Amino acid sequence: MDKQTFQKAADISVELADRWYPPVSAALFEFGILAPHRVAAWIGQVGHESKGFTTLVESFDYSVEALVPQFGKRITPAIAAQLGRQPGERMVPLERQARIAAIVYASRYGNGEAASGDGWRYRGRSLKQVTFRANYEACGHALGVDLIAQPDLLATDDTLAARAAAWFWYANGCNQLADLGDIEQLTRRINGGLNGLVDRRRRWGIAKQYLNV
Repeated sequence: MDKQTFQKAADISVELADRWYPPVSAALFEFGILAPHRVAAWIGQVGHESKGFTTLVESFDYSVEALVPQFGKRITPAIAAQLGRQPGERMVPLERQARIAAIVYASRYGNGEAASGDGWRYRGRSLKQVTFRANYEACGHALGVDLIAQPDLLATDDTLAARAAAWFWYANGCNQLADLGDIEQLTRRINGGLNGLVDRRRRWGIAKQYLNV
């Protein structure tokens, strides 16, 4: 896959392709994501997670109405009404975003309780949006970086952001799901649910077209 093919497969600008082709191609090689149908599936999923290779940090800028559908029983309607985007606000202030993350990601996958702040500290980062302390620890061990102490590296270092996405894919058996063409199970493995399935399917279709899958 050359840079021009990557740009078309990922449906991104030339500028974004210039930025991401070197770290992405190196990361795919490092973690053995080489067959065209696997690369297409990876681009489709990662493209959705990163909003078209444009964002490396999870946002908690949710409207009041969106919070409960997004996080279900992990946040009550009363808390959503308090912390979600209020009338006249252009975005949820970071202090309230941190409180949302602390609540919905508390006591899961190595995170401490809400008061620990782990939900915000280990929110989604990298092209894949690696989330939770346990995943940061495993990812850091695999990549040779202390991500527990320096979680922001996954959002400030493009090489690590791409390597983390390829590592998660490899470590969680996503190549095998791509071999089966099972986008629903692949999405569950990546996301924990089926959020964004329509967009993931669309991006996968574009990538398959340009990678001749």
